Amino acid sequence: MIERVDEFLRYMRVQRGASEHTLRAYGKDLERYFDFLEGDEPDSPAVVRAYLAQELAGGAARSTVSRRLATLRSFFSFLHKEGIIKANPAKLVASPKVPKRLPRFLSIDEAFDLLSKVGAKEGGTGRFSQRDRAILELAYSSGLRVSELEGLNVGSVDIQEGRVRVMGKGNKERIVPVGSKALDALKEYLEGRGLLDFGDKDKPMFLNRNGGRLSDRGIRRVVKKYAALMSLGPDVTPHTLRHTFATHLLHGGADLRVIQELLGHASLSTTQKYTHLDIAKLMEVYDKAHPLSREDED
Repeated sequence: MIERVDEFLRYMRVQRGASEHTLRAYGKDLERYFDFLEGDEPDSPAVVRAYLAQELAGGAARSTVSRRLATLRSFFSFLHKEGIIKANPAKLVASPKVPKRLPRFLSIDEAFDLLSKVGAKEGGTGRFSQRDRAILELAYSSGLRVSELEGLNVGSVDIQEGRVRVMGKGNKERIVPVGSKALDALKEYLEGRGLLDFGDKDKPMFLNRNGGRLSDRGIRRVVKKYAALMSLGPDVTPHTLRHTFATHLLHGGADLRVIQELLGHASLSTTQKYTHLDIAKLMEVYDKAHPLSREDED
């Protein structure tokens, strides 16, 4: 059955539009599972439960184990659809309960401070400082996923119109506005590469030191580098900037469904997880919106 992994990953890439980052995670999860089997047939819920129990006993976080179970469900579902197995053995296995945590986001001051200091340690010049500033500005300005930042080409951004064309999950394309600060950073970076005239639209937007496309991991390193310089903590990631983008828009009065469209979410419930409302903000919205929230004035 292990020989079917490549077929599964190809299916997820072509049919489901999975990103390279997601495919790597699937591959590693399945590799761990088959290492556990040691000759046992992966055809029963009991085997799957034993694997998950071992992972938990080994110190894996419940969220990690839950994700690995999701990988197995997808893999076995693929095998079932292909007629290779009669039933999905992971379908009846319950996921470990994961404590609900609000995702991290930056305050407005933290976000502005982070962006203003990009490249300061290097004097703010040089193509990598310009690249890093463009990455952070665009991530915060438009709320892009790290895989979307990775996949951008030079022609993906319309400087004149102030928007970026993004290929999101499931190969769904959307157009997202880009703020003036991010546009300035992109113009400076592209000008430094001699590409401001967009003569090479198919070239990668963000380059690594070898001149190739900057990877998912490379983008994460850029964010962590500047978050560390600003003492924002090790948990700040590109996803933090995406959460921050959504939360600041909502606090600024944007409609949740507009934010859903900008983030490229299929479900509004997913968007709600990306936003943060304290009770004061809820009361403010309620007082302004509900017709019976205030006493009638004489």
